[in-house]
Amino acid sequence: MTVWKSATAALALLAGALLLLPGCGGASFNGQTYQGHGMAFRVGPVPPGWRRIDVGHALVAFRDDDAEATIALNGRCNKDGDDVPLSALTHHLFLMFTHRNIIRQRTLPMDGRSAMRTELVAELDGVPKHFIVYVLKKDSCVYDFIHIAALNPPGTSTSAFERFVRGFATSS
Repeated sequence: MTVWKSATAALALLAGALLLLPGCGGASFNGQTYQGHGMAFRVGPVPPGWRRIDVGHALVAFRDDDAEATIALNGRCNKDGDDVPLSALTHHLFLMFTHRNIIRQRTLPMDGRSAMRTELVAELDGVPKHFIVYVLKKDSCVYDFIHIAALNPPGTSTSAFERFVRGFATSS
């Protein structure tokens, strides 16, 4: 299986694990701002090398072909998470993966709340991937930011993803 197919399969599995609602009409993303599914938010800059892709239930997803990385932002409101710790929400994203090895995990401020950033290596169908995941709970919504790449991802993809996440803010 190619790296791209493997990353796409991993992202599809993650999106399915999130139990998100299927995409409905009315949602929009203008490259900086998303509105739909009972939520509105903005994100940091989307690099020109990222192309938008449609991946299952992800609200917004991109592919960085040069870095062979997939980037996704998922969100759900009024479904779960109000009384679930960030660590449990993060763990839930990787239930279908094997050989999970957390490299770093920490809590940090994001959009006025605490978010959990987890960097790990996990396998899907025997193929190891490098993940950086942020999980944020805010105003009865849970947001998951996912970066999937081959092991030892190029620094440009990772730093671009970090800028994308740092620019996140909910809006009314």
